[in-house]
Amino acid sequence: MRLLTLRLPAGNGSNSTTAVRQDGGTLTEIPGYSDVGALLQDPAWATVAKEATGPTHALDDADLAAVVPSPGKIICVGHNYRNHIKEMGREVPEHPTLFAKYSESLIGPNDDLALPQESDTVDWEAELAVVIGKAGRRIPEADAADHIAGYSVLNDVSMRDYQFRTIQWLQGKTWEKSTPFGPALVTSDEFTPGPLMTSAVDGEIQQSTPTSDLVFTPEYLVSYISTIITLNPGDVIATGTPGGVGHAQDPKRYLQEGQVLVTTIEGLGELANRVVKEA
Repeated sequence: MRLLTLRLPAGNGSNSTTAVRQDGGTLTEIPGYSDVGALLQDPAWATVAKEATGPTHALDDADLAAVVPSPGKIICVGHNYRNHIKEMGREVPEHPTLFAKYSESLIGPNDDLALPQESDTVDWEAELAVVIGKAGRRIPEADAADHIAGYSVLNDVSMRDYQFRTIQWLQGKTWEKSTPFGPALVTSDEFTPGPLMTSAVDGEIQQSTPTSDLVFTPEYLVSYISTIITLNPGDVIATGTPGGVGHAQDPKRYLQEGQVLVTTIEGLGELANRVVKEA
């Protein structure tokens, strides 16, 4: 099952967005849920979504928001693909490297990506996103799959100059309107990590790695992170980026105004975001 968050045209009531189920080229509203994150708060979310018979919309005309627009937590993992660890001159970590993003950084799969005035070293980082569907604390790794609602595509766009000002990365990782996320949550019964993930800038492939090439698997990350803090429905784990980032190239390459960043994971979908200088 594929679940998306659809922006509604003006005049459709008090909610500006609604959760929808995708069936081919048709989106069916799931009445009573303002977005996919709100839907996941319902323990019966999968049944509710499957049985929904609300108003329909054409996918081709859809204005999509970030699939979970306001997660309670966005926890990101660094150094989780061996080819990226190598290109950045690091050692394979013994434990996951964790940092946070905030919901203000999220944009929809086709929204403009804000190029800030303050940074000229804006880099791409294609990532597989895990979305939590059931709450848990200290979740055993063997049970972690039961807590995963599904998977999506995310690009952890990074302002490298700010990222490396200190040994803490957060200030380079959560700039407003910088993180495309979507287009859909594909439920875990229909997707298993493994298919190819790519990023491209103006059609030129920069990253291309299978999503199975992780140091720490989604199940391990769910177990590890939930040891520290309760994971709740709608929380997001961004599982790290593979090799091919612009910062590691010689010469270094960064996003420029007017370019289009396309991030794709086979079986999950595509993000296509034009880079626009922030006013």
